[in-house]
Amino acid sequence: MIKTLIGFNRGVLAMAKPWQLWMVFLVSANMVVPFFFLGTPEAAVVLFSAGIGMVIMMTLFSKLGYVKLLGLGHIPWLLTVPWLWSRLSQTVESGPFYYWLLAVVVLDSISLAIDTVDVVRYWKGERQPTIAAV
Repeated sequence: MIKTLIGFNRGVLAMAKPWQLWMVFLVSANMVVPFFFLGTPEAAVVLFSAGIGMVIMMTLFSKLGYVKLLGLGHIPWLLTVPWLWSRLSQTVESGPFYYWLLAVVVLDSISLAIDTVDVVRYWKGERQPTIAAV
């Protein structure tokens, strides 16, 4: 598993700088910032979704490499994002917690759109790795 994680991270470092920055935002919002809000159901759900997603992505990566199918790792967000959206209306519209929730909803929604395009392209035949073997 460590070897797979190292290979995955090497792939991230091989990406164009804008994609690396995008990954920093996604990882920060979903796997770092939630620790500041431990004790809230939102943080627990985001961390749980990120953990499941990571297992899915690492499993796919270990078998197929950096292919467009890795977007399936964000499947848990299909449930998480709408639920977080509903939680926004129940949160005071100011302060770090509200802005974190909003950031997760926006970032993960954009990522789901990108992932949908990538997975469809994979199923239509674009199966070559997007990043050479790392």
